[in-house]
Amino acid sequence: MRTATTDVLILRDPRESARKCSLTPLRGRPGIEFVSYHRERRIDASGRILLHPDGEPLSTADRGRGLLLVDCSWRRLENLLATVDGDPPRRSLPALHTAYPRRSRTFEDPAQGLASIEALYAALHRLGADPGDLLEGYRWAEAFLAANPGLAGR
Repeated sequence: MRTATTDVLILRDPRESARKCSLTPLRGRPGIEFVSYHRERRIDASGRILLHPDGEPLSTADRGRGLLLVDCSWRRLENLLATVDGDPPRRSLPALHTAYPRRSRTFEDPAQGLASIEALYAALHRLGADPGDLLEGYRWAEAFLAANPGLAGR
């Protein structure tokens, strides 16, 4: 099994279903750490880059820094970010198409919204790291790569 070479910290909202979570198959992988959100728990993100749609574009200049990925619904993002210390710079991904069938009756997803596993895969690819078999077990992996041909084949 190939693994990504970048250190990844995933701050996960426990309100989200682990059964439906696209990142669940990554638990226990070297270089990937999961931390459950709790409003009283502080998360040290010093030296990391925060994947965020409002950041500057992620580039190879960001290599060598760990990633912070927040796994939650868009409407809860600011609550989870309020527990993050270290002022990680925000970095965004280029325009990509999700394959995940998003449906929300109460909140509009951003046009550039991706499933968490898709965002992590794209970020690692963009940083020049080999995302390897990160999408293994992701139900919509083939459709995601087909919709974003620049991410296929490394």
